[in-house]
Amino acid sequence: MTEEKNKHHKHLPPPRDNSGWEAVKALVEGFATTLKHLGRKPITEQYPEYKRKLPERSRARIVLTHDPDGTERCVACYLCSAVCPVSCISMQSAEREDGRRYARWFRINFGRCIYCGLCEEACPTSAIQLTPDFENIQRDIITMVFEKEDLLVEGCGKDKEYNFYKYAGVETAAGKKGSHEKEDKPVNVRSNMP
Repeated sequence: MTEEKNKHHKHLPPPRDNSGWEAVKALVEGFATTLKHLGRKPITEQYPEYKRKLPERSRARIVLTHDPDGTERCVACYLCSAVCPVSCISMQSAEREDGRRYARWFRINFGRCIYCGLCEEACPTSAIQLTPDFENIQRDIITMVFEKEDLLVEGCGKDKEYNFYKYAGVETAAGKKGSHEKEDKPVNVRSNMP
């Protein structure tokens, strides 16, 4: 048994002489850092009177935007709720008479949201966008659940000119298949047979 122990200890470095000088050195370095910062003027921000300008790509409150023509962008594709790591997004899809899909109801639980931005990245219509508005504190957690009416904002958000249905290739009132921007006419697959 002792041979087996020695075999395992062969690969370990020999123990150092811990006479306490290393501990004293670490203590002195820590106090030196403290003393260096002790003489500096403190930086105090007068929040909420003064609000620091956040970076352009900062992520906070989620909003739902509109197309340039004023209709809701969300097509209830469920990609945002599928990609959400904490499952805080839920919705139900519906279809209008003209064939366009929309979210009958859309709900986000900001009490669970970690503001990761994955929902914004996954959205094919640029409907869901994160804003720099981070002041979203509530005393009652149930008030952190926002419905579609609370999330909808006027305007197009970051993508001012983008309209999903102009590119989607879906037959709606906006146009038939093959009539959308950057889209070829549909091909009859039977004409490709030998």
